[in-house]
Amino acid sequence: MLSAQTFGGPGKMKDYHYTGPVEHRFSPYSFNGGTVLAVAGEDFAIVASDTRLSEGYSIHSRDSPKCYKLTDTTVIGCSGFHGDCLTLTKIIDARLKMYKHSNNKTMTSGAIAAMLSTILYGRRFFPYYVYNIIGGLDEQGKGAVYSFDPVGSYQRDTYKAGGSASAMLQPLLDNQIGFKNMEGVQQVPLTKDKAVQLVKDVFISAAERDVYTGDALRICIITKEGINEETVPLRKD
Repeated sequence: MLSAQTFGGPGKMKDYHYTGPVEHRFSPYSFNGGTVLAVAGEDFAIVASDTRLSEGYSIHSRDSPKCYKLTDTTVIGCSGFHGDCLTLTKIIDARLKMYKHSNNKTMTSGAIAAMLSTILYGRRFFPYYVYNIIGGLDEQGKGAVYSFDPVGSYQRDTYKAGGSASAMLQPLLDNQIGFKNMEGVQQVPLTKDKAVQLVKDVFISAAERDVYTGDALRICIITKEGINEETVPLRKD
């Protein structure tokens, strides 16, 4: 061990000791909060997200929606690390353009889901910190929702929530749409108006309990006519 002596005051000596190298830890990831949700109906799909971008107890932006339009019938919702969300959506957009130029047609929602799975799996040793949900219409014009984990596993669902408030949203969707563990209940088809109102209700409830969800709700309603967007204010504190 090395030591050096310097004067710390009048007539006083102060010892400094070298204790070896100090490790400084760095994390390439950061969690920026946010919640995404997708619901599929008979002839429509809905993808919704809040617009708050935060880190810890700091709000970076109150107008940062997490829904990204991919095609006229497909929207993706991304939450997690905002930098990875931007990078991943840019890669998907580039791949969609390459596909359209090569095949002279637009990629379907199912094909986009399969492509995203391979993109995520290709980064499995240094994965994107992103939770993805794709909502759109399939080849038959029916609503489809595909949910992913960060390394590419995916499945088709009728409804799915992801992000910081997913643990609060998913049980409510199970009850209101899936009718899970309910007896003597008539399971009626989900209409578009009821689905939109349900999405608004669950996000209003989530904003009351989750500090990472709030400010505004962006709803993308996908039908064969195109994509309509709607914005609903949420709690801002």
